[in-house]
Amino acid sequence: QVTLVESGGGLVQPGGSLRLSCAATGRIFRIYAMGWYRQAPGKQRELVATITSGGSTNYADSVKGRFTISRDNAKNTVDLQMNSLKPEDTAVYYCNADLSPDTQITIRRDYWGKGTLVTVSS
Repeated sequence: QVTLVESGGGLVQPGGSLRLSCAATGRIFRIYAMGWYRQAPGKQRELVATITSGGSTNYADSVKGRFTISRDNAKNTVDLQMNSLKPEDTAVYYCNADLSPDTQITIRRDYWGKGTLVTVSS
């Protein structure tokens, strides 16, 4: 079984910073892309940032220049450094991993964490 666990959410004032972390554990054969998504109240889940195993990154336009995604392939972790936070960044942030479990190495599928709440408010 594969589990993704996020940490690092909380309350921060506008202009502040937070760092989210996610660890993928369990019977993992290979992780391809990892990423962060978010869902604000009353809205659909949206992509924030993704990173491939080779380090290629992709960001939503709304966070470019403010957020930085990074990963440690050896530890199966992905982080999201969020700077210059705005009230509109308030959402539940979900970690995502596109991976093959070692019980089914020919299959790739998405795994999700349970989410961590980020609130940006004064």
